[in-house]
This record gives sequence, C-alpha cells and structure tokens, in this order.
Amino acid sequence: METTQKITDSKAAIALLAELFPQTFSTKGEAKPLKIGIFQELAERLKDDERISKTTLRSTLRHYTNAWRYLECIKEGVFRVDLDGQADVVIEAEHAEFAAKQLAESKAKAAEKKKLTAKKPKPPQKQFKKPAFKSKVKDKQSAHSNTPKLEVKELTAADLVIGKAVSVKVGKVPMSATITELAKDGIQVQLDSGMSVKVQQDQLRITTKRK
Repeated sequence: METTQKITDSKAAIALLAELFPQTFSTKGEAKPLKIGIFQELAERLKDDERISKTTLRSTLRHYTNAWRYLECIKEGVFRVDLDGQADVVIEAEHAEFAAKQLAESKAKAAEKKKLTAKKPKPPQKQFKKPAFKSKVKDKQSAHSNTPKLEVKELTAADLVIGKAVSVKVGKVPMSATITELAKDGIQVQLDSGMSVKVQQDQLRITTKRK
C-alpha cells in the first residue's frame, strides 16, 4: 500500500484546491472572491484527505488571498463564491477599500525591492509604523442606520487565544477579525474579507455592543 505524500508547498496546495474546486479556486488568470469563513468549509470537506493538513490549508489560503490577482478581484458590489462556485454575499465598500490598500502597498514594496537590487546596497529604510489604537473611540454616525454602536476594549493576555473575535484598525475604520495564529513575531488574524494579516497585540482590540 502506497503512503500518501503530504503537501506542504502552497503552490502545490493551490493546484490541489483548483483541481478539487475548479469553480472557486484557480492557479492563474482572474481570481474569484471567496466566501467569508470558507476555511471552515474547506477543513470539513477535506478532513479525510490525507494529502493536506489544516495548518497547510490555512497558510495556503493566506498565500492565495494576499496574491495580487486575488486582491484585484475584491471589488465593491461583486459577489463572493462558496466552494461550489455559487454566489454568496456582496463585497462591502470597506473590504474593497482594504484590498485596494493592501494591493497598492504590496506593489510599492515590490517596486522598491526591485529598485534597490539594481543599485548598491543602502542603509535600511525606516518601516512605516501603523498608528496604535486610541484609548477611546469617538462615536461616529454609521454609514448604515441599523449598524449597532460598538465599544472597543484593550486585549489582555487571557484574550490571546486562537478563535478569539477581535477588531483591527484599518485606516479610519476598525474591521472585525479572528485570531488564527500566535507567533513570536506577531499575531495572525483573518479578516471578515477572508484575507489574513499579521499584526502586533497593541493593534488589536475586543469589540462589544454598547448597551
């Protein structure tokens, strides 16, 4: 009996997903926006597939959703798709804006890296430091009248657990996310848009509804 070979490379894992779910994933060309929470559905569908682990699946999704061609498909008003390629919910403006911001930053970094490699080495440039959360968030009128007012609180050590619902400051708009990985160099969170980013503890808050 042959032993099933484990897939650990993201490129090979994406090829497998494109083979198993051709209406949702692709290896080239235009990508499709993924349904929020699609990781849980993938984990359930592939629980008996010995070729890919949950850890590899999670890192593969992070790699896939951070790719330029995926960020370019996140447009306001476009439908997300489930594992069968069926339309799910429509992409909201804040998710589209965040994707555009991530794409612009990624392309700028790539251009800068290419520029530096063509010249003599220079002292490392200061990295852009994301602003820390303010201790208190002022109430603002919501873009949607039915959106509940939220209260933001600082995280404690007890809150740093995988699966914890948190809020991440993106520009002027805090976005909901879930902690997916804890590492020495930062905390990996998955946004409601499906994208994964690594942040520091001081960039996270717990968001609760105000009474």
